Amino acid sequence: MTESENTRLGARIRAYRNMRHMTVRALAAEAKASASFISQLERGQTSSSIGMLRRIASALGLTVADLFNEEDEIGHRVVRREARPELHTAPGTRKFLISQRPLQNVEVYAGEFDPGSSTGDEPYTHGDSQEIFLVLRGRVTLWLGPNGSAAAHVLEPGDSVEYRTSVPHRVVNESDETAEILWVVAPPTTSA
Repeated sequence: MTESENTRLGARIRAYRNMRHMTVRALAAEAKASASFISQLERGQTSSSIGMLRRIASALGLTVADLFNEEDEIGHRVVRREARPELHTAPGTRKFLISQRPLQNVEVYAGEFDPGSSTGDEPYTHGDSQEIFLVLRGRVTLWLGPNGSAAAHVLEPGDSVEYRTSVPHRVVNESDETAEILWVVAPPTTSA
């Protein structure tokens, strides 16, 4: 890569890191690199291997291709319901990414839970962001807290709960109809 290309790549990495409210040290730790290397890379003073760029992109919740996308203004993006990217989840559930990569300030998912399905037997966490859980259709129980001491919140259409993604959480549909929900996470976490 030329010096100019290194400078532009470094600026994009810095912009994505700042968008995620990450320090240079935090990105370095996630990417298994030194903070000085990340700093030099962001300033365009060094180049990087593809393997390192993959680790940096992953730590930022991106793909390597996202790092090389030079579009400054993405503008509006329409995602048709049938074209939503689906994440593989527990049996009887479907989870779709609504916000498009590269994720910027917010991460939004839609989910469908068939009767009797759940996110799994164990509660899960992801990062430490603000999460809003909104029921659009049906009735679900959202468990917040570790197994054994979790609080159960029975939610119906229009009900929502706000919590930190670092709090163990789990969703169960004990009703006899399919439930549809929405998760909104800010800032984006690396996995949900």
